[in-house]
Amino acid sequence: MGSSNVENVVATPAVKPAGRAIAGGGFVGGTSPAMSTLEGVLPEIAATNIPVLLVGECGTGKQMFAHRIHQLSHRSSERLIKISCAAARAESLATELGLEPGNRDDGYDEVAGTAFFDEISELDPLCQRTLLSALPDGEASPRRGILRARLISTTSLNLDGEIQAGRFRRELYYRINGVCLRLPALRERKEDIPLLTEFFLLKHAVQFGRAHPSLSTRTLETFMEYPWPGNIRELENVVKRIVALNDEELAISELHRTPTGPTTTRVEIRTPSLKVAARSASREAERGLILNALARTRWNRKRAAQELQISYKSLLYKLKQIGLQDGESN
Repeated sequence: MGSSNVENVVATPAVKPAGRAIAGGGFVGGTSPAMSTLEGVLPEIAATNIPVLLVGECGTGKQMFAHRIHQLSHRSSERLIKISCAAARAESLATELGLEPGNRDDGYDEVAGTAFFDEISELDPLCQRTLLSALPDGEASPRRGILRARLISTTSLNLDGEIQAGRFRRELYYRINGVCLRLPALRERKEDIPLLTEFFLLKHAVQFGRAHPSLSTRTLETFMEYPWPGNIRELENVVKRIVALNDEELAISELHRTPTGPTTTRVEIRTPSLKVAARSASREAERGLILNALARTRWNRKRAAQELQISYKSLLYKLKQIGLQDGESN
């Protein structure tokens, strides 16, 4: 938004630090110029109380950066309250943020740590109004009902477009956007892919109790060529499947089948091996048998398991494996 008084941190080359793991198994950072710049400004921003808006495509690590800012701040020993904006309701939002009378002597349960609004564009109008009325506006004597926590927000959408469409309040945008950090898509920082891959290999090898695997040159080359529409989250899921199944070819064949959208470049499709083709055909046949059994038993999973001559627990695992949830038949 060109008319706003907002500082946008532009990714320019800087000193290159290593990537960092954070609590909960996440990963931030990298050696690319964009991530080096973000790493360089993060401690300075974290040391202030200025509201931060993290902007980036889905899967770029916005939530991990929010946690990292909190951990680097002087509020790190206090709570980080995460608000999932899509599910937020105005009547409960004020209570979650300590804006309603509570158990303290002055009648309020103050939240003095960090308030993290995940995908703030999804706040409904009532929640937007509640939040706007709770944000300090520079008054000398803070009034009751003012948010004392540091505010960090994320969005995958263009808030300028949301404002023009009447779905997001312009005045709220200005108040949450003290500093805007734009997280690059993974396709824009491909030099970080080997570092991220190694991190996820080690993480999931530990999780599954497996030896630390090494990927083939062909797989790494495919990773570097693929546009990663799902960004870091998609990369981690692919690496996790490789470690869990001990099968690089299957994971790569699934990458070739992933829609990448009209604005991205599709990876060259190589003919899969006979082993991969046979496994894929077997999975499709198994999926058909399961669907037929569920249809015959009207989705009575225990009866379906008996018909298929497998345990109930095995059926539940296979349903999850082939992407079927309770009550779904397509």
